[in-house]
Amino acid sequence: MTKADIVNEISKKTGIEKLLVQKSIESFMEIMKESMVKGNNVYLRGFGSFILKKRAKKTARNISKNTTIIIPEHFIPAFKPAKSFINEVKNKVKK
Repeated sequence: MTKADIVNEISKKTGIEKLLVQKSIESFMEIMKESMVKGNNVYLRGFGSFILKKRAKKTARNISKNTTIIIPEHFIPAFKPAKSFINEVKNKVKK
């Protein structure tokens, strides 16, 4: 499902114009990104959490130059779904 599909679905279910729905979704995503860039996690009850995970410093190899490089400690964004979300997906996804 793409962002356009989400916009269409929300527009159908609510009767709100697609343009307004698209602006709302884009604003929501921008606010989430800004919050995470500041180091804050985003919690959506019943859906899940967008969290920052810390990656430790490590040594890696650049194969083409045959050298070692140090990758510094850094953070990456991650999503942790809520238990109710996990259970719903487990019970309803067709295999």
